[in-house]
Amino acid sequence: MTVDVYRLHAQVTAWLQASRIHVQDAMRQPLDVATKSNRNDLVTNVDQQNQIFLAEQIQTAYPNAHIEGEEGTADKINRLDGLVFFVDPIDGTMNFVKQRAHFAIMIGVYEDGQPVYGAIMDVMQNAIVAGGPELPARVNDVLLPALPDLALADGLIGVNGPMHAHNRLHIADIALASSGARMSGSAGMEFMEIAQNRQLGYISFLKPWDVAAGMAIVSGQGVVVTRPDGGPIDLLNAGLVVAATPKAHQEILTWMQTN
Repeated sequence: MTVDVYRLHAQVTAWLQASRIHVQDAMRQPLDVATKSNRNDLVTNVDQQNQIFLAEQIQTAYPNAHIEGEEGTADKINRLDGLVFFVDPIDGTMNFVKQRAHFAIMIGVYEDGQPVYGAIMDVMQNAIVAGGPELPARVNDVLLPALPDLALADGLIGVNGPMHAHNRLHIADIALASSGARMSGSAGMEFMEIAQNRQLGYISFLKPWDVAAGMAIVSGQGVVVTRPDGGPIDLLNAGLVVAATPKAHQEILTWMQTN
């Protein structure tokens, strides 16, 4: 790995803190809200401004890196060679607009397709969960304890709402087999819960910028993150993601592969 992960962590932490101040300042003014693919797929002026700011910081610090971001101001990558930053400037935009809470900012860093580092900020709680293969997981730089390998029945599972409603791939059955289902509306918030041992897994349809940061963090904690068929996540395309403790992950895949 060519990146100094501790230096990277310090840089990303500073960028996220600056972004948090901007977001909270912007929340005092009326938001400019538009729709993208459908009425529930929102984007705001804050998403776009945050994307631009973070891209500028990354380009200054790592001029040879590629950037994949949700709001279209970054590269459209078609390969994972070299250093790639995945940026979600506001994850959980519906929550941001409707609740003014329960949303995150995420940055995931990969080198030649392998995870290097992830950071997720709960903006309203001023909490940053960060980590990676060579940086032990932490919240606001307090190291997190090792995660127990819980079976499905022993913990909560985060799920995709529509998939749960229609029992697609047995999601409702999986939820019933767990201690309970949770739906936060933000992939970042779900991965923060996993990292802090508040739930054992998460299942949802995610874009690369939705999963990159969280996968870098929790895979370093021993969480298994795959497609429903057990294959690796494709960071160039959207797809269904199953993230869970090893025991629960195997149980979930068994359910999902049942006709």
